[in-house]
Amino acid sequence: MNILSIRDLRQNLAKIADRVAKGEGFLVMRRSRPAFKIVPVNAVTDEQWETVIDFTKDGALTGLPIEEFIDMTAPDHG
Repeated sequence: MNILSIRDLRQNLAKIADRVAKGEGFLVMRRSRPAFKIVPVNAVTDEQWETVIDFTKDGALTGLPIEEFIDMTAPDHG
């Protein structure tokens, strides 16, 4: 994994984005400490993504009343 500063990221964002698109990853440092990683989307496993709600299920593409959405996302909804 490549290491770069926030300043380098800011000054070279387009070039870094191209490199990430080709599969490279970066560890971004802030004040000499790791701040965050930039990795290609395909390098992230499904377990690392959180699905908040899938609106493609159960015909929800046509819309959903807010009350139903709140009920679906409540912690005790099972």
